Amino acid sequence: MSLPYAPPSASAPAEAPAEASAVHLSAPRYVLGETAADHTTVEGLLERARGFGMPPRAELWGWGTVHRTAKTLEALAAETAGATLDGAGVSPGEVDCLILCSTRFPGGPRTHGAFVESVMAATGLGAAAFTGLTLGRCANLLAGIRTAQAYVAAGMHRRVMVVTADRVTDEAVRMENFALFSDGAASCLISAEPLGDDAYEIVAGAGAQDPAGLDWSNEISSDLAREVNERILEDAGMKIGDIRGVLHANLYKPLVVLKERQAGFTREQLFLDNIARTGHCFAADPLINLVDRDAAGALAAHGHYLLASSVPGVRIGVLLRKLAPHSAQAATTHTARLGDH
Repeated sequence: MSLPYAPPSASAPAEAPAEASAVHLSAPRYVLGETAADHTTVEGLLERARGFGMPPRAELWGWGTVHRTAKTLEALAAETAGATLDGAGVSPGEVDCLILCSTRFPGGPRTHGAFVESVMAATGLGAAAFTGLTLGRCANLLAGIRTAQAYVAAGMHRRVMVVTADRVTDEAVRMENFALFSDGAASCLISAEPLGDDAYEIVAGAGAQDPAGLDWSNEISSDLAREVNERILEDAGMKIGDIRGVLHANLYKPLVVLKERQAGFTREQLFLDNIARTGHCFAADPLINLVDRDAAGALAAHGHYLLASSVPGVRIGVLLRKLAPHSAQAATTHTARLGDH
């Protein structure tokens, strides 16, 4: 649920134009596996739950719907990227870089070229530069967004498409002791100017790592989350209560609540609805939750929202400020006019 929000008064000053150095995230979009099914269809769920010492209580863990796909990763990536281009009102030729994220790219060095070629052809991105990110596991997307932000801020690229896509290839491991996995993909554009109606200024971001804690068997660290929060809040000149919502990974409810509360957030700042509705879509969760909260009218113009993801040994956070639609359009028009001179 969102924090209480009072609309600004009619006399409130208009939002100031974005600074030239600002970087924006625009047109977040996602796709889920086309086949939705109840968690009871997950192979060996009760047996695996017993093996993990988990009582079979769906309402406790947030077991709900899982989404499966018969599509390839290339198809998922292209579908969400196309939706982002449409939402931003940008043609493929105006994007000069693609960052592809996945927990596991199919094949190996002999097939990766064809994989990238397929995604580029399906999206129309043509000869855009490309980068692949995978080692961050379910933090890959936020690592990709931060990389894209650095590209844009440095002037290396003007508009960067960030895409993450993943699917379960072995149904026997769709359930783990921290989440029920769904297949899906998500995307956004990172650029100097806001694009389209749903745009956000990237206010701050940070990551923290503990190499000794990277093994899959380790717990998610709330210490790393607090470290990331401290760095982001210091850079933004804010307090943790100023963040209206946290868009976190859709892990089991008790795990999310425990770890994010230990990081300093209140339960009211969390968004737990999608744990049962979508399951854990690998790295895509923060953008999925951002899109859904916005669609529900739960994001306030000028409000601050944190994209956050943790895996054992890693925490990444990206703080966004939502722009009012008219402000995003005005900034885009202003930037376009400047480019004409």
